[in-house]
Amino acid sequence: MSKDPYAPKDAPPSDVEHIKINSNYLRGSLNATLEDRVTASIPEDDNRLMKHHGSYMQDDRDLRNERAKQKLEPAYQFMLRIRAAGGVVTPQQWLVLDELAQTYANGTIRLTTRQSIQLHGIIKWNMKATVKTINETLLTTYAACGDVNRNVMCNPNPYQSEVHGEVYKWADRISEHLLPQSRAYHELWLDGEKIIDSQESVEQEPIYKNVYLPRKFKIGIAVPPANDVDVYSQDLGFIAIVDNGKLLGFNVTAGGGMGMTHGDTATYPQLGRVIGFCTPEQAIDVAEKTVTIQRDYGDRSVRKHARFKYTIDDRGIEWFKDELHRRLGWSLEPARDYRFDHNGDRYGWVKGSNGKWHLTLFIQNGRIADDEQGHLLMTGLREIAKVHKGDYRITGNQNIIIGNVSGQSKRKIDQLAEQYGLTSGLASSALRRNSMACVALPTCGLAMAESERYLPTLLGKLETILADEGLQEQEIVIRMTGCPNGCARASLGEIGFIGKAPGRYNLYLGASFNGDRLNKMYRENINEEEILAELKPIIARYARERQEGEHFGDFAVRAGYVQAVVSGTDFHA
Repeated sequence: MSKDPYAPKDAPPSDVEHIKINSNYLRGSLNATLEDRVTASIPEDDNRLMKHHGSYMQDDRDLRNERAKQKLEPAYQFMLRIRAAGGVVTPQQWLVLDELAQTYANGTIRLTTRQSIQLHGIIKWNMKATVKTINETLLTTYAACGDVNRNVMCNPNPYQSEVHGEVYKWADRISEHLLPQSRAYHELWLDGEKIIDSQESVEQEPIYKNVYLPRKFKIGIAVPPANDVDVYSQDLGFIAIVDNGKLLGFNVTAGGGMGMTHGDTATYPQLGRVIGFCTPEQAIDVAEKTVTIQRDYGDRSVRKHARFKYTIDDRGIEWFKDELHRRLGWSLEPARDYRFDHNGDRYGWVKGSNGKWHLTLFIQNGRIADDEQGHLLMTGLREIAKVHKGDYRITGNQNIIIGNVSGQSKRKIDQLAEQYGLTSGLASSALRRNSMACVALPTCGLAMAESERYLPTLLGKLETILADEGLQEQEIVIRMTGCPNGCARASLGEIGFIGKAPGRYNLYLGASFNGDRLNKMYRENINEEEILAELKPIIARYARERQEGEHFGDFAVRAGYVQAVVSGTDFHA
């Protein structure tokens, strides 16, 4: 591993680095830990390794105080994340995930902002059976979390399905190429033959080595004019350049990332910068060499400074381009022209250029469940999967596309969607349809405030304000997270909320509608009453003074509520 001249002198690696190096390529003591029936928890060292296998240990924070009074350990459980490059799964795979959710998890499925699928509430002794069943469907949880490349996102645009089909193949190839090579996953979860008996028997990771990456790494591919993967938020992004229906190649972006730490101005969200163009066949090489640069130069002492954006910002984008070209042995071409119009989804039925139909459904905050209001999302998607011959496509906005529906099947799918209330979300306000929230409480250990459970309530009150001003059909990107980690990409919301404490949020304004500008903090640590009081006059003024076609984030900047932020280094300025 190359010496990092920007690291503090004599700064030792963090404890996580020692855990990875001493893990025998992600094995650690996980096998024995999972067999231990004395406790439903696992040691923190093993929890760090478990992330690379696609899982986090959590506990139900709603029950903490009650269980503590009863002198019981917390209600430990595990979140399991399934990787599916580009978010494409078959109806048969969906049915298996649905059954696992009912059998081993909490009866719900969550669609993530990275086109992944999460199951929550799995207890430790059911983990092996769950993971093994997932792999039997030809899906995997491997590298869904941890200090490796995560799920590769790509544009699921049904109205550009031929280009999407080709882009999806490249997303899948990049994902497979960057998958860890250690057999630990197969040994632990799939009863694979153990081929390493000790740390001395070295098993090579050709890309990651035994140190893996300093932090998580994210890749996304966008197809203009839709930026629904928020390509600028990715560590490494590819923007498809299309001419007359033919994929010419990709513009490459580098150095994006959403996470930060409250009160630490040395941390900030950042936008990826366009550094050049490559052909489709060169994309895998670009991805691999970029990952190895982060492996060798990323900060391994301070984890909150370990993301790729800081590696680039510390040294400069020209340094990165020079190092990338040196490792590639060739240079990127100049970037090609492109244009993004939006970063949201387009809902309802659309006929694709392949002659098949695609139904995009609004899934509020990505939560698949049956509710007491008669919206039987889980049952409806299950019943559709039983007759559907196409695919399900998870979008980067936590929604789902019932894709590749034949003309003969369209009526049946439409009837089932109506019967189970799946299309009711399409009647939601434009604000709600452009909203996202992370899971937050009660399961996420990082959450400082509610998000998924609270945003629908806040949206209802904001919808009233918008309706009073005649703006009920005005599209505004609004996002909420329970902490500053950035899972729902709140820093790219025209209106963004980041949890600060129970019931209190930082309010951000001014991001662009197409995802190429960050927002900026407008008010700090405010509650619901203060949120509504702050936004009401701004919305009223927007209704009166907006220019033709002007989006809310652009107005917030033009009207002087916040300054435009096109680089994360200015986020706190």
